[in-house]
Amino acid sequence: MKKLAFVLTTVSILFFVKNVASQKSQDIVDIAVSVEDFSTLVTALKAADLVGALKSEGPFTVFAPVNSGFAKIDANTLNSLLQPENKDKLSAILTYHVVSGKLTAKDVVTALESGGGKATLTTLNGSQLTVVGKNGGVFLKDANGSYSKISKTDVMASNGVIHIIEDVVMPK
Repeated sequence: MKKLAFVLTTVSILFFVKNVASQKSQDIVDIAVSVEDFSTLVTALKAADLVGALKSEGPFTVFAPVNSGFAKIDANTLNSLLQPENKDKLSAILTYHVVSGKLTAKDVVTALESGGGKATLTTLNGSQLTVVGKNGGVFLKDANGSYSKISKTDVMASNGVIHIIEDVVMPK
């Protein structure tokens, strides 16, 4: 019985290590494409012509909204943003979710501690995004004062890290 438990444990560990290793060999876009809950994000990245940029060497930190976060945006507004004539506006919104460099959850917590519960990040679109600790969680506060909870951290990619957020953050 102990031998069977050992074999099952070993197989489970090898399976986990293989999945983590294969995930680390994928770039940010590859991971986003492989996660069903990022389908709206992937559609938006394609419409904004940002796939190539996020497949580059980086490193990047991406705060990636899930589909339910995009669903909170008025459907007409979202559909309008996906149109070719609004590519620049969509690109500005999406690059507001990206920071140059690789910031792990540990890095964010360290910044929060040294900043008294608040840290300011400069996004790729040049705007500020604030990370705050509140209600026992870590949230992004956008330029309009809206909050998005960081629900999962440290999804490692070959060219950076993804932190999953519950809402789309918007620049001014």
